Amino acid sequence: MSAGRRRRPWALATFTWLYVAWSLVPVLIAVQFSFNDGRSRTTWQGASFRWYWGDPFASVANDPSLRLALTNSLTLGLFTLLVATPLGTALALGLTRWRGRASRASNSLMLLPLATPEIVLGSALFIVFSELYTVVPLGRSAQLIGHVTFSMSYVVVIVRARLLSIGSEYETAARDLGASRTQALRTVLLPLLAPAVFAAAMIVFAASMDDFVVSSFLSTDASSVTVPIKLYSGVRTSPTPALNALATLLLLGSVLSAVLAWLVLRRLRRDQTDQLAQLGVTDV
Repeated sequence: MSAGRRRRPWALATFTWLYVAWSLVPVLIAVQFSFNDGRSRTTWQGASFRWYWGDPFASVANDPSLRLALTNSLTLGLFTLLVATPLGTALALGLTRWRGRASRASNSLMLLPLATPEIVLGSALFIVFSELYTVVPLGRSAQLIGHVTFSMSYVVVIVRARLLSIGSEYETAARDLGASRTQALRTVLLPLLAPAVFAAAMIVFAASMDDFVVSSFLSTDASSVTVPIKLYSGVRTSPTPALNALATLLLLGSVLSAVLAWLVLRRLRRDQTDQLAQLGVTDV
């Protein structure tokens, strides 16, 4: 047995698994009590779907405030995805092809929302919409613009990384074969970027659904309350397992987005590799 195989990093592996358990066990306990048959969030009283749809008044399906919060989160995440993904993709294309000192400054500004503390971004957006751009009302409209503001950076980073790995050879080859710039972009570059664009869209959707600070600053009343805001405000005033059920649905949406992104990326990557192998290209 080699020395490398004898010296296994047991300490590092143990610390890693302890950290994973410390992070996941409280979440799993909260998910478990969303299926509790009683009103307690600490004592197990049997399994049921009472707090999802069984209770005629307090379940997520039958409580108008919980149902509205879930609908607001899903709607806001969907519209943020539809706006931020194409804008971020276009910005990534422009920043990749733009050369000069101004391009470096633009790259730094593009990364600024990722480095700015979220509470600073939320308070700044609140001041902007309440003092400067008063034509945009606080609520759903302001929340959408705020989410697009910080979500575009995720799209730019992911799509630009894919652009740099692809290079300009395929687009140049298409131009040499007679394709126009628009045709090369539509038929060559965008299909190669599809996995990255889809992954960025899923990340934007999950980040928008999970956001609390920006949504809270730009919310006005119950009509614009999202799931994170509802959880924060309701966990102390109405501590029933219905909040656990609502949090579980939010967690399920985020996990499904990540899993779907991984499956589609894997499938598209495999199809793209097979197509390039048929053309005799082995390195993408």
